[in-house]
Amino acid sequence: MFLSLFVRRNSLTSSLRYLTIRESCSKLFVGGLSYDTNEPVLKNEFEKYGEVIEVKVICDHKSGKSKGYGFVLFDSEEAAASALASMNNQLLEGRNIRVEYAQPKSGLYQNQK
Repeated sequence: MFLSLFVRRNSLTSSLRYLTIRESCSKLFVGGLSYDTNEPVLKNEFEKYGEVIEVKVICDHKSGKSKGYGFVLFDSEEAAASALASMNNQLLEGRNIRVEYAQPKSGLYQNQK
């Protein structure tokens, strides 16, 4: 009995650690965007799958032009999963987009908390 509890606890801990590392299952990375794709266009395409809380197209600080990728944050994990399954490798404004779960930001200050 102790062994089965230990195994269950470890698998639960691993799952929780994976979710913590990934931060959220409701935030998606969208790559391969046309440089003309803006936030209203992205929101309009993704809100078909659930309530979109936030959309961000990443732009160059100097020129203000899109870098060709962005993020979509849904109110639920189910909506994000549905959007990922439906939108990955689909055409958006003439470009084949790539949709994945967003990964946490990494950088110099990541380990300094």
